[in-house]
Amino acid sequence: MCMSTANIVRMYLKNKPYMLEALETGIVNLSALSRLIQKDLKLKDYHAVKAAVRRYAQHIWKARQSIEQRALSVLKGNKITILDGISILVMDKEIDIHNRAKIKIDDYYIYLVDSNILKKARIKGNIIKKYENCSAINIHSEENVENVSGVMAFVTSLFAEYGINIIELISCYTENILVIRRDETLKAYGLLSEVVK
Repeated sequence: MCMSTANIVRMYLKNKPYMLEALETGIVNLSALSRLIQKDLKLKDYHAVKAAVRRYAQHIWKARQSIEQRALSVLKGNKITILDGISILVMDKEIDIHNRAKIKIDDYYIYLVDSNILKKARIKGNIIKKYENCSAINIHSEENVENVSGVMAFVTSLFAEYGINIIELISCYTENILVIRRDETLKAYGLLSEVVK
């Protein structure tokens, strides 16, 4: 069965996140992008490619607007707290250490601990990974956050857009904890405070 040009273009774009981002934000020249896609996929009909790109751009723009509106409606009025001086430990076995959060995934234990406690602790076991000088930003939401898709996708996309790397993300019930580098805390807080006000 032969795929239509529209389906071929859609599949191509779905695997190119940077192109999708440009289409979503409307910052790409559709003609230039269509020529690039036509060349990459060796398609004959430029006008069919451009029509497919335009239709798909409209579709993802509407989808993004819908996600943003849903996310913003849920995030309005949420409480944001910052825990400064946080470290993350990834261990190959369970350890006895006072922690703010502990997660077991397969053969690993991930601990969110205060940096002061970590400095004093005698850790027995293999430290697989350790992150120091971090801050944890907790977004406390209402219970309806669990029923709305795209809320954390919106937040993580916002951080990515501004170059803020999320080291760990813990999402459970009404709590969403994002661990970032300490020197990015003010920027992250500024972005989130605009969203929740």
